[in-house]
Amino acid sequence: MTKLSKKLFGGIELTWPKLLIASVLAGVFTAAMAIIPQLHYTSFNTITTTLEVWILFGIIIIMNSKSNIDSALKCFVFFLISQPLIYLIQVPFSSLGWGLFVYYKYWFIGTVLCLPMGFIGYYIKKNKWWGYLILLPMIVLTGYSYYTYFSYFLFYIPRYILICLFCACAMIFYPAALFSDKKIGTVGAVIGCAGVAVLTVLCLLNPPIYNTEIMSDNDEHRFDDTYSVYLADDKYGDVSIVYIDSIEEYMVHADFKRAGKTVLTLESPSGEKKEYDLAIERDTYEVRER
Repeated sequence: MTKLSKKLFGGIELTWPKLLIASVLAGVFTAAMAIIPQLHYTSFNTITTTLEVWILFGIIIIMNSKSNIDSALKCFVFFLISQPLIYLIQVPFSSLGWGLFVYYKYWFIGTVLCLPMGFIGYYIKKNKWWGYLILLPMIVLTGYSYYTYFSYFLFYIPRYILICLFCACAMIFYPAALFSDKKIGTVGAVIGCAGVAVLTVLCLLNPPIYNTEIMSDNDEHRFDDTYSVYLADDKYGDVSIVYIDSIEEYMVHADFKRAGKTVLTLESPSGEKKEYDLAIERDTYEVRER
């Protein structure tokens, strides 16, 4: 275990003032990641929606606490302050305003669960085999984040690479950093490596595809199945004209494989073309006629 990991996971004098300052800083930082538009769809924005970085914060608190009660209370207070602060800071910048707090209820449930998790998690410090079983759910949750964001990485290359590396390293190195018993640390690291390998293969075998209809036959865009449609660069995916029986309209269907910007072209049987600028994200898109 390196000097840094020893310091981080047991070498900090975690007083209540330090914990309160850390909770405020974590809340302010996370809110900033949510507010800055340029950070959306990047590794930096993931802290606003998923647990992997917050799991690290929780582990740091647990490993630097002095008792089960101390661990439970400090985990609870850290999240009780940081999470609502994230939403409070965002209120002036969000179209939802105070309505943004509707999403806080899920984090509040997690905050309450910090009491038993912090209490039980303290037993990791006993350096026993069953301590790894206590840590394992946190590794599994981090693995779920890895699977999610590696899939995002394949869609957004090279974005999301930092959070993928963070999750992979956490799955492998948490056991080695938290357990001084080398056998526990080694076995845990091997299990983490196997988990990363399996999840990576699953993502590669099932690359992300964003299926959607992006344009309908209407007064603004007239077309039918005699038209052809294509992208300037087919690395972004495939497009085709389909007929939707339920609405009795022709639509342009897209199977997007990568995020980015390209040009969509509609071509009539006579060779007349209309071009559209197309911006693709993982779960949304924007089409504008040139």
